[in-house]
Amino acid sequence: MKKLLPILIAAVLMLTWSDAFSQLKIEVGKPLPEWVFQDADKKDHTMNTWPGKVLQINYVDPDESDLNDAFNDYIDKATDVDKRINKEFFKGFGIVDTKSTILPNFAVRSIAGKKAKKYETTILFDYDGTLQSTWGLPKKNYTIIIADKNRICRGVYPGKIEEAEFEKIVQLIIELTKQ
Repeated sequence: MKKLLPILIAAVLMLTWSDAFSQLKIEVGKPLPEWVFQDADKKDHTMNTWPGKVLQINYVDPDESDLNDAFNDYIDKATDVDKRINKEFFKGFGIVDTKSTILPNFAVRSIAGKKAKKYETTILFDYDGTLQSTWGLPKKNYTIIIADKNRICRGVYPGKIEEAEFEKIVQLIIELTKQ
């Protein structure tokens, strides 16, 4: 039985991982469908709110809000400290998947406000799970999407991004900002 346990765990992880990708309706190399979401001040935003910028879209279930903090700290360092990512051509922001949580709106807004302040960014709210249905993003998860300046999907990263992937994604963003 002890020999079977690692195999069973690996099988469950593989099924979970493949399930996250099998739902996706967006594909790397394809245009991302547009959306409209509001920020805390009820101002509408679309991907074109940031024209000419590469986008890092963090689609987040509030219950998973800290899952990729290490990755976002790495992005911040590459942008603000090391100046490797040109802020003139890059914007990272969050979209809160409020449909996936049982937290009340005031708690979600509190979490979002803290993240907006920490990362000096915009946080939008998807109250109806729009990106779950139109983009096929997994529920109760944290997914990062990289879009180029023309809103073509260049990367989809569901779940926790491992440290070994950080620099690869930074290099992708740097390359895209230079195009």
